Amino acid sequence: MSLTALFAAGDGVFAEYDAPLRAAFARAGLDVTVVTQAAPDTVDYIIYTPSSPLQDFAPFTRCKAVLSLWAGVERIVGNPTLTQPLARMVDPSLTQGMIEYVTGHVLRYHLALDRPATEWVPVVPPLAQDRKVGFLGLGALGRACAVAQAAIGFDVAGWSRTPREVAGVQCHSGADGLAAVLERSDILVTLLPDTPATTNILNATTLAQMPRGAYVINPGRGTLIDDAALLSALDQGQIAAATLDVFRTEPLPADHAYWHHPRVTVTPHIAAATRAETASDVIAANIARVQAGQGLLHEVSRAAGY
Repeated sequence: MSLTALFAAGDGVFAEYDAPLRAAFARAGLDVTVVTQAAPDTVDYIIYTPSSPLQDFAPFTRCKAVLSLWAGVERIVGNPTLTQPLARMVDPSLTQGMIEYVTGHVLRYHLALDRPATEWVPVVPPLAQDRKVGFLGLGALGRACAVAQAAIGFDVAGWSRTPREVAGVQCHSGADGLAAVLERSDILVTLLPDTPATTNILNATTLAQMPRGAYVINPGRGTLIDDAALLSALDQGQIAAATLDVFRTEPLPADHAYWHHPRVTVTPHIAAATRAETASDVIAANIARVQAGQGLLHEVSRAAGY
């Protein structure tokens, strides 16, 4: 059966995905034609990014699923015209990229690599087993990164909205669990989704619960942090330094205080990029599943928002 997939992912992206998608569909035994324009009633699937100009899904009455190329879906999940099933991207390369980003910055803070060397004064860092690393968020990315830090030898704990079990990681949930993770975290990594329940989860109160001189790494969502509270905590020494990859406004405005703060490292939303080659296999696998009458991989819960 011949299928039509509308590629609606913004300007300039299709050239990157054209050949990988065709190769992935061939490997999956699928006859799929990918187009960038089509009459809505001819479209079987939509391959999507939330930055796409396509925002009205109502005309796509034949569409079986919307398949996002992004891990984050907060910009689409509340769209009232979206009645089709929605899948977010969980891609092995995206996960590996996040593991490498988080590990690099955890080790940077653990080893005090930012300390200027102006004289010969050996400062020996503790071993990983004596450093407590915390994670807010134990979804696919959070679990993978937490397990990677535990494998190095760090004392790792994580918090999630609902109870989880992760090998090698002390898992907590609920309000008491959040406090328990914050209070022990020498280095804290935030990898929660953007939902009303997570907005400003790092604020003046929660930052004050962390050990004085702790570090914050946020490759999750810009809305997780109350910016004014973090800047104040940095100025007061409650937080020693922060590495931030995501922001409420992107690109981060040139006059934003984060650019100029001596203890803030800004990275331009690079922690976990979707790679066309591996993401195309995920797209093909999901179309194959739907065609076989199976459920989507990584289907988004509208109620939970992720």
